[in-house]
Amino acid sequence: MSSPAVIDLFVWQLALAFGLVAVVVAISIHQSLNLERDLTIGSVRTVVQLYGIGFVLAAVFAAARWYWVVLILVAMIAVATQAAVSRLSKPLAGAGWIAATALSLSTAATLGYVIAVVVQVRPWWEPQYIIPIAGMILGNSMTSAALAGDRLQGDLRARADEVEARLALGFSGPDAVQPMVRAALRTAMIPTVNAMMTVGLVQLPGMMTGQILAGSSPLLAIRYQIVVVFMQAAATGLGSLLFVRLAVLRYLTPAHQLRRYLL
Repeated sequence: MSSPAVIDLFVWQLALAFGLVAVVVAISIHQSLNLERDLTIGSVRTVVQLYGIGFVLAAVFAAARWYWVVLILVAMIAVATQAAVSRLSKPLAGAGWIAATALSLSTAATLGYVIAVVVQVRPWWEPQYIIPIAGMILGNSMTSAALAGDRLQGDLRARADEVEARLALGFSGPDAVQPMVRAALRTAMIPTVNAMMTVGLVQLPGMMTGQILAGSSPLLAIRYQIVVVFMQAAATGLGSLLFVRLAVLRYLTPAHQLRRYLL
């Protein structure tokens, strides 16, 4: 049985799709949410940014050179680092390097395992595989790091007296902040765990849906989606853990004192 042909989308059809955003704009106006400007700008940015990256990816796919792939990955990490740091409620000196290190290591470890062991892409830098997979891994790692960092910062600010009391009782710095670290990691990982519990029941994930729409076998799309779910879980855990552990080093002195002025 032949696969159904992929239905092409023309510019005028994309313009019709904007009607979906217009509904949200109408709701914003009716309810006085004052989101009309942001929705309009966001829609324009969506089109410009996606078309822009589309042209870049088309050129990279055609060139098929490892250094272009690496350059794109570096640019993606730089953007993700900025996004993760910007979500902290209070700026933290060195947060950029902390986020860059956490995101780079978590993405490299997860991507390397998926590319070399699971999917076994040859060559390893095949842009058709490595860039989309890296994007999904990095996106989850970025979100988890941002959630963990914000929760850690908030808990340390609210429970600074508790931390200093634990330090005064002889706890080491890492042990004194461990309850906050644990809470931050749970906050970062719960959305991923919830998604794993409901995947395929409440929603069909984006990659799986895209493959099915592109004509792939549903069973093949499911197998790829299982890999995606597992790698996102790994990226979430590694990214949030590295970010929190490195951030804790900034909030504690070598003498195991809490730097309250950073809070």
